[in-house]
Amino acid sequence: MIVSDSLSRGVTNVAESKPPLFGKSRTRGGAAARPTSFAFQGRQRPVAAAVGGAPGVESPSCPRRLRRPSETLRPLPSPNTLVPWPPAGTRLAATPEGGGSGSGGAAARSGPRVAEGFGDAEGGTLRAAREPEGAPASAETMAEEEGPPVELRQRKKPKSSENKESAKEEKISDIPAPERVPKHVLFQRFAKIFIGCLAAVTSGMMYALYLSAYHERKFWFSNRQELEREITFQGDSAIYYSYYKDMLKAPSFERGVYELTHNNKTVSLKTINAVQQMSLYPELIASVLYQATGSNEIIEPVYFYIGIVFGLQGIYVTALFVTSWLMSGTWLAGMLTVAWFIINRVDTTRIEYSIPLRENWALPYFACQIAALTGYLKSNLNTYGERFCYLLMSASTYTFMMMWEYSHYLLFLQAISLFLLDIFSLKQNDKVYEVYKIYIFSLFLGYLLQFENPALLVSPLLSLVAALMLAKCLQLNVKKGSFVAKIIKVINFYLVCTLTITLNIIMKMFVPHKENGHMLKFLEVKFGLNMTKNFTMNWLLCQESLQAPSQDFFLRLTQSSLLPFYILVLIICFLSMLQVIFRRINGKSLKETVTLEDGQIGERPEIIYHVIHTILLGSLAMVIEGLKYIWIPYVCMLAAFGVCSPELWMTLFKWLRLRTVHPVLLFFPRLMTELMELQEFYDPDTVELMTWIKRQAPVAAVFAGSPQLMGAIKLCTGWMVTSLPVYNDDDLLKRNENIYQIYSKRSAEDIYKILTSYKANYLIVEDAICNEVGTMRGCRVKDLLDIANGHMVCEEGDKLTYSKYGRFCHEVKINYSPYVNYFTRVYWNRSYFVYKINTVISFQS
Repeated sequence: MIVSDSLSRGVTNVAESKPPLFGKSRTRGGAAARPTSFAFQGRQRPVAAAVGGAPGVESPSCPRRLRRPSETLRPLPSPNTLVPWPPAGTRLAATPEGGGSGSGGAAARSGPRVAEGFGDAEGGTLRAAREPEGAPASAETMAEEEGPPVELRQRKKPKSSENKESAKEEKISDIPAPERVPKHVLFQRFAKIFIGCLAAVTSGMMYALYLSAYHERKFWFSNRQELEREITFQGDSAIYYSYYKDMLKAPSFERGVYELTHNNKTVSLKTINAVQQMSLYPELIASVLYQATGSNEIIEPVYFYIGIVFGLQGIYVTALFVTSWLMSGTWLAGMLTVAWFIINRVDTTRIEYSIPLRENWALPYFACQIAALTGYLKSNLNTYGERFCYLLMSASTYTFMMMWEYSHYLLFLQAISLFLLDIFSLKQNDKVYEVYKIYIFSLFLGYLLQFENPALLVSPLLSLVAALMLAKCLQLNVKKGSFVAKIIKVINFYLVCTLTITLNIIMKMFVPHKENGHMLKFLEVKFGLNMTKNFTMNWLLCQESLQAPSQDFFLRLTQSSLLPFYILVLIICFLSMLQVIFRRINGKSLKETVTLEDGQIGERPEIIYHVIHTILLGSLAMVIEGLKYIWIPYVCMLAAFGVCSPELWMTLFKWLRLRTVHPVLLFFPRLMTELMELQEFYDPDTVELMTWIKRQAPVAAVFAGSPQLMGAIKLCTGWMVTSLPVYNDDDLLKRNENIYQIYSKRSAEDIYKILTSYKANYLIVEDAICNEVGTMRGCRVKDLLDIANGHMVCEEGDKLTYSKYGRFCHEVKINYSPYVNYFTRVYWNRSYFVYKINTVISFQS
């Protein structure tokens, strides 16, 4: 006899004998029938699983096999056993739809009608075949088929975790196998990815080569001597490069690191940990690479250094390219991102003016982290892609934190964006909290490797992430969309905000820290919460990068067509996001995948994250112009995504695609004009000053002057100075303010006492600062000093303190007593006046 059933889209096999599942059935004659059972070849499935849709094991899909007459059929042991066979003369209940699939078929959908799973392929009547193939049916069998139907009852399934897991497996097996993708479609996908990757890498390489060529044409770098090349590094850039030179001069890497961490040759009367205080990890890495690769025999150190920075800028552009590609689905958006980035280069990067800046080293890693986060938040990402994005995000987050002392503030804004993304249930909590774990890991690893930097422990990022983790532990599981769930969302938001502030205050109480204390004072004055006459605060407020953006900034962005497209894309995405949030408040769930016909760009979590993040960055950039170098690159990325995304535009895409040609047409002519234009950096006065110091000044001499000039002296000569252009240390800021008093209305004796307190031997007066004619009155250095000293009325009600002394920088040039008693002029040119500070004071009339 033949065992016939239609499990798992095919016919099952008869396998080896197993212990009986069914009891003895009785025939009309009352004789006990042989125990009948079903077994399967290969991976086995209990009969009850096929009958009642019981979860647990997949059913096989294999060809029909005949049973020998001598074989007996024995069932598989299963917790879901059936009651014994019905008496002779009964018919098993079945329905025509009981053909059953490999995963339970209709039986899995029809509840307790367990006999449906054993229907044959034609109509669904269950028959236990007992005779060999070709034998006529016996009277007992016929009588069995003609009897009244008796419905089989399935025993109650035990509630256990194993059954739950089995249910999950069977649910997965219910999903039909995906159709095989044609080869030509696979080839098209591969070609698209290959061309996009090639375009991304090429864009990055071409941008790096362009920066190198432009830098050469601007400074004539290859035709200048080493001193003239080093003068091109201005301000704090000079300090960073000087430490790179010190590392190359050290006898070993370990000795060089020790000298930087216990540095007493830079600032007089002060030993500093330069690696921690100035984030010199880029210089350490560059020096190791230069010596380990044997580049000292091939290329000069300065070319190797700036080459690394230009290469990182190429990675920066490539990461923006990939991010826009991931968001829009087309690599044309990446090309448009690169075009807009280079066209608006004045507002996207400061690489042309200050190559060694920390942001030029750090922002490429931040862009890589953004690209990895964008891919990680996508809903249709496979396991391997998700794992790759997670690893890339972890590595880039930690590297970004090590490269820049202000990196944790940017990550704090990113964490706020993810928190808002999660609070509106726009993304599953699991992925968002995995990102929070990356933050915690990077913070504590950075704390250890940055010589226990207390600034990371008191950072708002750590407080926010800790509050989010604690709030998650206290969160209750309630039904989504219910009124209680909405109330809990509000309570959770309030709880996170309260815990963040509380934890940050507690950390600052128990962790001693001095770093970035001036930043809070600056923000208080910036937003009008406080008033001050302090020279340092007012000087920072007068810096162009810390003021609000000018009208020229918006005009440049409008002329390049970037700002109009960005505003349009932002409005569409923001309104779609509000629509999705409103739907979530009403209890509607998000779709697994968003199609073009849906027109719901707001349901894509990676897009909404970028919208929230760019709004936060843009709000800060409207207050502090210097933040535009972080905001504008992502404006280029978001605008290019919107222009090239059919999801966003749908009906207007054809017209908008033509409009995107506009910036590309402007792209190449402008670049060619910049490369053809010859420029020259000419500063003979500074070169003469540095030459004189190296030839005439004693090796142990200490120089005093403006912080920007002191950075150049430290780089070009190696001599010790009294101050540095570093603004993250309160003691150095106080030193800068005291040294700047040489441009105030103070007596010669007061200036002499200030300079000798820092063991200075030489004083350099800059004519450009002394005779400064600023466009904004009140922001010149001498005006700020007069306000701080009470020699100028700042606002109504201020008391004016009359000074009987003239401005020191003017009076000391006249060479009369008492100035000549304290200072002796030893060198001067058109821009600089150098005075030796007398150790023995002679009072002559």
